[in-house]
Amino acid sequence: MFTSFLIKYAEIGVKGKNRYLFEDALVHQMKFALKKCEGKFLIHKSQGRIFVDAEGEFDYDGAVERLSRVFGISGICPVVVVEDEGFERLCETVVKYIDDVYPEKNKTFKVNARRARKNYPKESMEINADMGGVILDAYPEMRVDVHKPDIMLNIEIREKIYIYSEIIPGPGGMPVGTGGKAMLLLSGGIDSPVAGYMIAKRGVKIDAVYFHAPPYTSERAKQKVVDLARIVSKYTGPIYLHVINFTDIQLYIYEKCPHEELTIIMRRYMMRIAEHIAKETECLGLITGESIGQVASQTMNSLIATNEVCELPVYRPLIGFDKQEIVEVSEKIGTFETSIQPFEDCCTIFVAKHPVTKPNVNVIRRHERNLDEKIEELVKTALETDELIIVE
Repeated sequence: MFTSFLIKYAEIGVKGKNRYLFEDALVHQMKFALKKCEGKFLIHKSQGRIFVDAEGEFDYDGAVERLSRVFGISGICPVVVVEDEGFERLCETVVKYIDDVYPEKNKTFKVNARRARKNYPKESMEINADMGGVILDAYPEMRVDVHKPDIMLNIEIREKIYIYSEIIPGPGGMPVGTGGKAMLLLSGGIDSPVAGYMIAKRGVKIDAVYFHAPPYTSERAKQKVVDLARIVSKYTGPIYLHVINFTDIQLYIYEKCPHEELTIIMRRYMMRIAEHIAKETECLGLITGESIGQVASQTMNSLIATNEVCELPVYRPLIGFDKQEIVEVSEKIGTFETSIQPFEDCCTIFVAKHPVTKPNVNVIRRHERNLDEKIEELVKTALETDELIIVE
């Protein structure tokens, strides 16, 4: 029945003269999302609306599923598109539409006509009243409710006439690519994939870096992170995942530094490496999944200590979330079941029994001097052996 979709957006609509840039970015992301969907699609803009027209047979459920993951879309409306063949013909189409879409007729409704083409012979209020009467004549068990109707029947009169009543929620946000690019520190846990998703929802293109520590972490742990990146990429588009071998750096820190400071100093070197890659790939910031007080390395003092080594801003979208709130988002986006697989990442191997919760930056700097020039060589080697995986 449906061969077209009307795409609604919210936040883009308040943009000024540059709104077309955001609309074009949204169209680009929609084309990418539908690229692997069965069928051919024509996406076009018309007077503040974006339409998706299927050319021939297509996978309806697959198209809806993919569009519902495109940031910037607030609603997906399956529409019936008809030529203007007079009001009587339109009434016949609407009556059939209600019969097809709503087998159970004991419902309330409201007609909401919008006359974008001003030469149409009836005004919007007249269409509402006349069409409502036609529906009541066809289905006496239905009733009008202008405040909270079960069915909001929308009729948009443009070059063609668009009829729809269902709005499938989209994810909202802004189209990916309109907010620059940032580097996500991605682990195999619950938090960082959610952080990447939330920053991408604001229009930011995501690259990622994962710190691998063989033989202390297995190939399964690495594959788990790739799998998480693949799930997140359904929303963000392709992710360039940098896999950094961190083993020698961890072992050297473990050998030279106080054990209660291991996590903080390792995090500082992760941030340094991530920032180096971010600058080389023209990222405008780093993203982490940290939340204040969740673990010892995420106290305010610890975050100051890790921030201190960075020149780029560090974005922490989960900073005020509790764990259950993060879990709920991970379940919604489909990363939770993968995140809880029991494959350790490098952060959980070298964990002190009593980690410092209020590190002093000056003390941390002094203990880092124990690492001498060798740590720079290890960092250089880690960067030179960066494994790039394009995940989509």
